[in-house]
This record gives sequence, structure tokens and C-alpha cells, in this order.
Amino acid sequence: MTLWFVFALMTAAAIFAVLLPLGLGARRQSEGRETAVYKDQLSEIERDLATCLIGQAEAEAARLEIGRRLLAATDQESQAPARPSPGMRRAAAVLALIGLPILALGMYLPLGSPRLGDFSLASRKSAPDGAQPLDALVAQVEQHLQKNPTDAGGWNVLAPVLARLGRTDAAIHAYRNAIAYGGDGAGPRADLGELLAAAAGGVVTAEAKAEFDRAHVLDGNDPKANYFLGLAAEQDGRRADAAALWRAMLAKAPADAPWRPLIEASLGRVGGGEVPGLQAETMAAAKSMAEPDRDAMIRGMVDRLANRLKQNGDDVEGWLRLVRAYVVMGDLEKAKAALLDARQAVANDAEHLRQLNEGAKTFGLDG
Repeated sequence: MTLWFVFALMTAAAIFAVLLPLGLGARRQSEGRETAVYKDQLSEIERDLATCLIGQAEAEAARLEIGRRLLAATDQESQAPARPSPGMRRAAAVLALIGLPILALGMYLPLGSPRLGDFSLASRKSAPDGAQPLDALVAQVEQHLQKNPTDAGGWNVLAPVLARLGRTDAAIHAYRNAIAYGGDGAGPRADLGELLAAAAGGVVTAEAKAEFDRAHVLDGNDPKANYFLGLAAEQDGRRADAAALWRAMLAKAPADAPWRPLIEASLGRVGGGEVPGLQAETMAAAKSMAEPDRDAMIRGMVDRLANRLKQNGDDVEGWLRLVRAYVVMGDLEKAKAALLDARQAVANDAEHLRQLNEGAKTFGLDG
């Protein structure tokens, strides 16, 4: 009974909120007759003046006061909104008294009745897509693909997510299905080859190399395929072939290519690149120097690069070049120290730290 009493009070309050403006409107309409009263008072003053009941001065003062009130009342009437007719007000009052309770009861019985059964546990657990954790979303996509196994778009969406979650075997299966049902492409082939190499501990197996070869045929400029083909050549002992492939990549790459530091570091590892940070003119002049002078000049350039990075630690590419320079010069202790300084410098920037770690994988300094 307490619940119904509360609902009754809420309904009464809603009805009162509707009826109150109607009552005020009627009162304002009666108040609108003020102008007629003031006009009658002006006429009465004229009559009193004609019969000498009041003097001229008193009549003038009374006219001014009544005229001021008449103007104020006229302004209020002109600014007041149009008021509904009495019939409309009565209709609105009846609707408020009868219609509101019926409407409230009609909405409550199907939606808010205490006798309404519970929703199923599954429906209560399900949240909007944006609020669900990644694992739950992946499970939903997997359930969809079990019913629609030829949905290439679903496999393309699922595959990289599984790779990021570390589910390598499942990601490989997803990429194979994406290629089978969605058509061949350099990107999916290179991604599949990368996962196959990752599953083999970083070794470009024959199966992985076949995927990179296929990606290279589809797109000769695909950076991932070309990098791993060079890595395969290095692992086979063909360091010159790896260096030639990676040099060709750098020759075509834009200056801001995100994978440029990785390729430069790989060139330094196979002995196919110059120490970074030196301009072509400087390197040409260094070739004509005696070996001690050339070494001193190169070390001076590297030291200046190191000093610059101490002041501007956000330069990920600069850090990778510095580490690579130490590796090329054979100073592994300084290379490890520079890599440690670099990670500390970008520790607060997750994206820069990721780029640094990706580029540093090829140095072999973490083992």
C-alpha cells in the first residue's frame, strides 16, 4: 500500500502542475480589466471638475497618477501571452484529472509492475559494445564466425586482435581464412608470414618465407615483406643480399617512414650501412683521411649526437641511430648504456617506447 500511496502523491503533483497555470491564466484575465477601471476614473474626474467638486490643480494631479497606472496596465496586457478560451481551459483540466492517471497506469502495468518476471541472466550481463572488455568482444566475433565461417570481413577484424592478445595460433588460422574467403593481398600475406616467424621464435621458416615471397609478388614495395625477406637472407648467411635489399628499401622510403630506424639498424648489423648522423659530404671527406683521424672524427660526431639526445630525449630515431653507431663501432657497452638511457627518456610515452623497443630488437642487446 505504501508504494501505491507514493504513486498517488506523484500523480496528484503532476495534475497540480498542469492545473496551476490554467488557474493563473484565468486570474490574469480578470486582472486585465484594470484598464477599463482607470478609464472610468478619468471620466469621473472630468465630471467632478465640471460640477466644481474638485479644483483644477487636484484634477490635474489625479489625471497624472491615473494616467501613469493606465499606461502601466496597458503595457502589461500587451506583453501578456495569448490566453486560451475558458472552454479550452476546462478541456485541459479534464484531461489532466482523468488522462494523466490513465496514462500513468497504462505505462506502469507493462513496464513497472512488481509482478513482472525477471529478465534472463544473459540479458542482464550483456553490456553495450563500447563497455564490454576486449575478450568478450572477441568471443562475440568468434561466435559470429562459427555461424558465418565465410565472412572475410570478420576474419580480417579478428586476426590482428588475436595477434595482439598473444593468441598466435588462432591469429594464424584467422589470417588464413581471411585470405581464403576475402581474396589475396600483400598485407594479409605479410602479416601471416610475420606471425609464422614469431611462432618459430623469430626464425623466418620456409613456410613464413613463402608468405613473404607471395606478398612481394603482389606488392614489390611492401615494407614488412621486404624486411623479412632481408632477414631471411641474413639468417641464411647471405648478408650481402640482405644489405642490398634493405638499402633499396631506404632509397625508396620517405624520410619520416616509421620503419626506417629498424632498417638502418639492420644494415648496421650486417655491415651494410654507414654510421648514422654523418652527411654524405662528411663521409666522402672522411674516406680521404688517415684511419686514426677518420675514427676520431666519427667518434666526435657520435658524441655530439649523444649530447644532443641528452637535451632532447624524445627523438626515438636519434636514439636508435646512436645505439646502432655504437654497435657498428664495436662498443657494445656504450650501446647497452645508450639503449637504457633511451628507455628512461621515453618511459612516459607509451608509443615512443614501443617504437624504441621495436627498433632495438635487431641489435641483440637484451639477451
